[in-house]
Amino acid sequence: MATKPIREPSIVIVGAGVAGIATAVTFKQAGFDDFVILEKGSDVGGVWFWNRYPGLTCDVPSQLYQFGFAPKSDWSQIWATGSEIQRYHADVVDAFGLRAHLRTDSEVTDAVFDGRRWTVTVADGTRLSADFVIAATGVLHHPFTPDIPGLDSFAGATVHTARWDETLVTEGKRIAVIGSGSTGVQVVSALQPSAAKLVQFTRTPQWVLWAPMDLRQPAVVAKALAAAPAVHRRLYDVALWASGILADVVLHPSWRRTAVQQLARWSLRAQVGDRELRDRLTPDYQPLCKRQVVSGTYYRAIQAANAQLVTDKITEITPSGIRTADGREHDVDVIVFATGFHPHNYMRPMNLRGRDGLTIDRAWEQGPRAYRMTAIPGFPNLFTVLGPNSPTGSISLQYSAELTARYITGWLRRFRAGEFDTVEVTEAATQRFADAVARAMGPTVWNTGCNSWYFTEHNTIDLWPFDRATMTAMLTEPDDRDFVLTRAPAPAVPAEPVGSETVTSTPVDG
Repeated sequence: MATKPIREPSIVIVGAGVAGIATAVTFKQAGFDDFVILEKGSDVGGVWFWNRYPGLTCDVPSQLYQFGFAPKSDWSQIWATGSEIQRYHADVVDAFGLRAHLRTDSEVTDAVFDGRRWTVTVADGTRLSADFVIAATGVLHHPFTPDIPGLDSFAGATVHTARWDETLVTEGKRIAVIGSGSTGVQVVSALQPSAAKLVQFTRTPQWVLWAPMDLRQPAVVAKALAAAPAVHRRLYDVALWASGILADVVLHPSWRRTAVQQLARWSLRAQVGDRELRDRLTPDYQPLCKRQVVSGTYYRAIQAANAQLVTDKITEITPSGIRTADGREHDVDVIVFATGFHPHNYMRPMNLRGRDGLTIDRAWEQGPRAYRMTAIPGFPNLFTVLGPNSPTGSISLQYSAELTARYITGWLRRFRAGEFDTVEVTEAATQRFADAVARAMGPTVWNTGCNSWYFTEHNTIDLWPFDRATMTAMLTEPDDRDFVLTRAPAPAVPAEPVGSETVTSTPVDG
């Protein structure tokens, strides 16, 4: 006989990007409707909302970069632009009725566990009480701007690619781009044709794989996929399978890795004829060691008559430009920081306090860690989606988020059935997982000697070193031996903090 449901869990989901949307849809489809999504931006999409710089394009093919529950047949390009991806996320939110659960412009400042429930506070002072908190904040959402002497003295315009000013005029301007990762490569390619001069400043060149990133998806393909949903689903499954080849390339030394690395080297040799420039564009580490950059236009752009590559160290920014270690001053009108993010902050800087007042900063003194990407010891009834060790660059993030959300749903069902009041992963299980991750990192390409943003301050690699099958096995059914399940004593005072809100499916103004 099935256990009779006792209570519906109330849930706060923090973040409305890929992870938050996947989580909300998964919960809703499973019959859990008592949740609120708190998003600090003014619309959904996460990284695709915040990043709007010229040339923004996804480096994953469109037919893979989508949710399994929301196939999109009519992508305009094989590699979609950022604006189209953001619209896709907004369309998914509308199609699955998530707007009623969504609160935008609602940055979470505090989330505190009182031994029984969570109290979540938003920047405007609104407080919500919930049984569970789901941290779906993602990785790349805290922009990093280097502290360069003289920056405040610059008389021109400055902008970070993650906070692009759409009123900024770049046409006919002298532009400096600082940074050489995927963002730097894309923004250089986009701005160079109309710039009076473009100077890219980079200390560490990147391997750039050639690919026709502006290739259109034929209209006949969209029509065929729309007319045959089963075929479309099969295509998605094939794309997931094919992504396993990429995972094998980065995880294990093999002929596949060698072939892709040779393609990166060929891309440089074939497109850059000038030996001196080619030498300055040649990294001193193995291809794929860092997040791989893909472009079909960058090498052409940086060789244009109005473009210049500067590899000398920047010593200061002056009112009129940028001075480098060789003593030269480069006069520019606009400085674009393509300098990335603080990649391991996750939920921070929110004041996150778990059992017995444990802060997330204290819990992560030795770097971010989570059991199988999704549970943190000391933080009962809190789960992360695309948390520490997520598979950035090896496995579909949409698949990973959906899988994790289904895993969490299993816990929600057991809570609803009255099996426990709190669930918390053990320290021992978390350490066993961390040890397994460390061992598996050994043969990965990320561990071959480069200094990438994948590394934490404590010299650990914050990635998923296993294949998709292993991930699926780990996140299909919870292992109770790795958790402590408790029934909380009856509270001596009302469960709701004074002035708080109980989370409901319909947001309530606070």
